[in-house]
Amino acid sequence: MESAFQKNILCIGAGYVGGPTMAMIAYKCPQYRVNVVDINPIRIQEWNSSELPIFEPGLDEIVAEVRGKNLFFTTDIDKGIHDADIIFVSVNTPTKTFGVGAGMAADLQYWEKTARQILRCSESSKIIVEKSTLPVKTALAMERILKSDNSHIHFEVLSNPEFLAEGTAIQDLENPDRVLIGCSQTESGFKAMEQIVEIYANWIPKERILTSNIWSSELSKLVANAFLAQRISSINAISELCEKTEADVKEVARAIGMDTRIGNKFLNASVGFGGSCFQKDILNLVYLCRSYGLNIVADYWESVVSINNHQKERFVLNMLKAMFNTLAGKKICLFGFAFKADTGDTRETPARYVAQKLLEENAELVISDPQALQNAQKDMHGVTGKIHYIKDPYAAAQGCHAIAIITEWDLYRHLDYKKIFSSMNKPAFIFDGRNIVDHNILFDIGFNVYPIGKPALTHF
Repeated sequence: MESAFQKNILCIGAGYVGGPTMAMIAYKCPQYRVNVVDINPIRIQEWNSSELPIFEPGLDEIVAEVRGKNLFFTTDIDKGIHDADIIFVSVNTPTKTFGVGAGMAADLQYWEKTARQILRCSESSKIIVEKSTLPVKTALAMERILKSDNSHIHFEVLSNPEFLAEGTAIQDLENPDRVLIGCSQTESGFKAMEQIVEIYANWIPKERILTSNIWSSELSKLVANAFLAQRISSINAISELCEKTEADVKEVARAIGMDTRIGNKFLNASVGFGGSCFQKDILNLVYLCRSYGLNIVADYWESVVSINNHQKERFVLNMLKAMFNTLAGKKICLFGFAFKADTGDTRETPARYVAQKLLEENAELVISDPQALQNAQKDMHGVTGKIHYIKDPYAAAQGCHAIAIITEWDLYRHLDYKKIFSSMNKPAFIFDGRNIVDHNILFDIGFNVYPIGKPALTHF
C-alpha cells in the first residue's frame, strides 16, 4: 500500500536520465515509492519487460531488483502527478528546429506542457525538481505557470541537473563527483531543498551534495558540458597540427594531461564528439550569450562546435584522399555507430555524418555495432545509397576496401585483424577515428593505417 512509503516520488520522462536516476533512487531508498511516467506507451512497456529501452551497464540488475517493489513504470501521468509529493521533470528539451532561435535555442514546448499538466492535476502542494537541461531562468517561467491560477496549492521549483555520462550512468549515480541542488533563496526554498538533500543523503556523503541558488544550478549544467566539449575540440584542433608536423597527439595529450592544472580527462583525439548533450547545450549557451548581447563570448563557444564539425569533415576527406581520390563503388565498413562506447545511443553521432558523406561519394556501406544497429537503421532511414547492417565485425569487414573505426568499443581493440585483413579487398585501409588499435601491428599485417593526430603508416 502507498501509505507504507514515507514519500511518493514521481519522475515525468522515462528516458536516458529519468529511468536510470529513478531506478537508483528506488534501489537506495526502499522507504520511498518511485513512479516513472511517460507519454510513450512502448517505452513504458519496455521498462516493464526484460528488454529495457536503453542499454546501460548495471541498469538491468538494479531495475530487476526494485521494479514492482518500490519502482513502478506507467503511462498514467495524471494520477502520478496527483499522488506525488516530489516531481522530477525529465522531459526532452531538444534544440529548436523552427522560429526564433532555430538551430540553437532549447525547444521548451514539452516542458511547458508538463508544467501546465502539473498545475491541472495537482490538489496538494508539491516540490518540482528540474532534471532536464534547461536555459538559465527557466525555473522562473515554471513558477509563473504553476502560480497562474492563484490557488491555495504551493509549488516550490528546484534545479537538480544531471551530470551522467552514458556508458557509466549507474556508476555516476552510485558514486557521483557531486550532486547539485539549486533553490530559491527563501525559507520555503531552503525547506524544499532539504527534502531533496535528504533523498541523496541515503547513499551520498553530505560533502558531495552541493547547494546553490537556482540560477547557478541551471547554468552549471550548460557550462559543464560546454567545458568538456571545449576540451575535446581543443585536442581535435591540435590533432590536425600533429598530422602536419609528424607529432603524435597521444604523446602531446599525455604531456599536457600530467599538468595538474589541466588533467588528463577528455583529451582523447577522435573523429568528433556526439551525444544528446554537448552540441545542444553549447548552442543553447551561444543563444543565451547572444540574447544578452555577448557576441564575442558567443563566437568563442560556437567555435567549439565548428571545430567538431571540421573534425568530422576532414576525417572523410582524409579517407577520400588516401583511397586514390575516389570512393565510388568501394565497400567501406564502419566499426561502431553509437556516439561512444557502452551505449546504444546514436544521437548526434559522428558516424551519421561520416556515413552520409561516404554515400554521397557513391561508396557502399557496411555498418557494424554491438548495440546500436537498430538506432542506426532509424537514423539512416531515407538516406540514399547501398547500406548493409551486420553485427558481427568479421562478417561486416569481409570484402571491404576499408574499415573506419568510429566508436571506441573495447571489442574492436581485440579482434583478429589478420583474419579480417585476409578477407578484405587489397590494398586494405584502416582509418582509426578513436586511436584505439595498435597501428604498428596493423601495418605489419599489411594494412595502410590512418590514425587521428599521428603520421599515417602506408605501404606505398
